[in-house]
Amino acid sequence: MNVKQILFGTTPDANPGILILRVFIGATMMTHGCQKVFGGMEKFTGFVTSLGVPAPHIMAWLAAGSESLGALLLAIGLLTRPAAFMILCTMGVAIFGALGDQPFAKQELAWLYLVPALMFLLKGAGRWSIDSMITREK
Repeated sequence: MNVKQILFGTTPDANPGILILRVFIGATMMTHGCQKVFGGMEKFTGFVTSLGVPAPHIMAWLAAGSESLGALLLAIGLLTRPAAFMILCTMGVAIFGALGDQPFAKQELAWLYLVPALMFLLKGAGRWSIDSMITREK
């Protein structure tokens, strides 16, 4: 597997359900990231600090970036696998770090983002994506 396949690789699956799920997950996650980036970074950085995460300012920006820019990339199907990996990592920290002692009902939203991110990491964006246009044979 080469670098181009890792970054843009996608299966030639022309299933509209993959497109709908990718756009929906990306668009809904963007609302969370944009709230942090455009108005709540101070509060979010304080929360990340309270978790005892090393370099909390950097980690807060990385998390907010994955929830905004990563979600945008997922929605449009560009660099889908790296974007899905960023989202997967962020939701993993949310589930096992921030919400680890909480009941499933409190973790549920993070799981609902983590599982599709895992699917897009493994499968790619599908046929109707920018990744597919980049890798399509001429």
